[in-house]
Amino acid sequence: MNLPTVCLLVAMLAATALAGCATNPVTGNADIVTMSEAQEIELGRQQHAKIMQQYGRFDDEALQGYVNQVGQRIAAVSHRTQLQYTFTVLDSEEVNAFALPGGYVYITRGIMAYLNSEAELAAVLGHEVGHVTARHSVRQQTGAMATGVGATVIGILTGSGDLASVANMAGTALVSGYGRDMELEADDIGAQYLDRLGYDPDAMIDVVRLLKNQEAFELQQARAENREPHVYHGVFATHPDSDTRLQQVVKAAHKVDPNGATRPDGRDVYLDHIKGLPFGSSAAQGMVRGSRFYHADMGFTLAFPSAWTVDNTPTKVVAFPAQKDAFLEVYAMAVPPNVGPRDFLVRNLNGTPLSSAENLQSNGLQGYTAIAREVPLPWGNRGPARFAVVYLNNMAYVFRGATRVGSALAASDPLFMSSIKTFRRLKDSEFALAEPTRIELLKATPRTRIEPLAGASPIRPYPAEQLRLLNDLYPNKEPVAGQTIKVVN
Repeated sequence: MNLPTVCLLVAMLAATALAGCATNPVTGNADIVTMSEAQEIELGRQQHAKIMQQYGRFDDEALQGYVNQVGQRIAAVSHRTQLQYTFTVLDSEEVNAFALPGGYVYITRGIMAYLNSEAELAAVLGHEVGHVTARHSVRQQTGAMATGVGATVIGILTGSGDLASVANMAGTALVSGYGRDMELEADDIGAQYLDRLGYDPDAMIDVVRLLKNQEAFELQQARAENREPHVYHGVFATHPDSDTRLQQVVKAAHKVDPNGATRPDGRDVYLDHIKGLPFGSSAAQGMVRGSRFYHADMGFTLAFPSAWTVDNTPTKVVAFPAQKDAFLEVYAMAVPPNVGPRDFLVRNLNGTPLSSAENLQSNGLQGYTAIAREVPLPWGNRGPARFAVVYLNNMAYVFRGATRVGSALAASDPLFMSSIKTFRRLKDSEFALAEPTRIELLKATPRTRIEPLAGASPIRPYPAEQLRLLNDLYPNKEPVAGQTIKVVN
């Protein structure tokens, strides 16, 4: 059977797997989709709980209310006003914003630090509402299902695992991001919403420019630090602010009537709302200072091996050397009633054989530690790992340390144990160290320059680059006299 015949069969079988057609609320075209609006809303509701658990809601009701106010204005002029939209600021330093099906829109405080006006905030939220109104997630899911069907049929009819793998790769690409066309369509829709509200649609181009600058800097940092980059919208954030198609869709969004109502960009209002915003980790997440971690709310501190990178994630703190051939992590769990440290650790390891087990005393705190002989490791293999649990304030702090090569654990284990034994209560004098650095505002004078501000800033590393990115002055611009700029203290 030749490949064209196979492709025709794939198309026919994939089509039968799809539920039917629906009118696209934005374009008016008929889309083949597998999900009703009610199902779309329910899916978003279910996933919303997981997002909240993963990231956490930023604890600032004034900022939450402001973002919701701007978002609801956009929702009111959108193509799907019947949806109940939910706008949430996530407690994450990631530079990101995204939307779930059915009207759930999220923006991180990390990206809000880099925005400079209410119009830019509206551009980001409008872009995400555009994904919702155009049902991009539903259309993407339909495409992924069709691709999966196609991959299966190709494998069966040709006996070719290679062809099936290529088809599955296409499905993976569909579900890992919206793709350039959908992102550009969301920019187009978002620019229309800006115009309907009286904002200058060019704010969409301003946002793309500052995000591309931030992405370029993040890629530079990631290469220098030998890690994966954290970039907005991943591999599909491909169009620069000079992109011809982007310029065209934004230009098309401008009012035909030049005398229509306009709204100021709201720079001062926006900056006033983000004054005091944590830059980096928040107090609820704890602070990394050098190799030591401080958490005021939970009341503890510990030191990781010196010269190791310490990564404070939403669910755990992980440290690793430059070679990434070892790691030590710690995370918190609730303590069940009447369960001591030994039983807690044994239960959580589900009967895994243990060695070198012993009670652990850590600065007056009770714990237990052992080596689990064979457990799954982050490198995709299995091997031994050092585990420990320490109790503090009705919480169990669980440590796991391991090496890529199991035979190397014996050499690294003393280092793991040394770090675990630094876990202790915060002293009164240390609570200030657990406070985050925050964004403050400064009125520029004719003599204000970035380099002197960077020298006095707690941002490390790259303070000058970060301050320029925060103020849309990257890579080498200087503030204008009278301009309100962001600094970090």
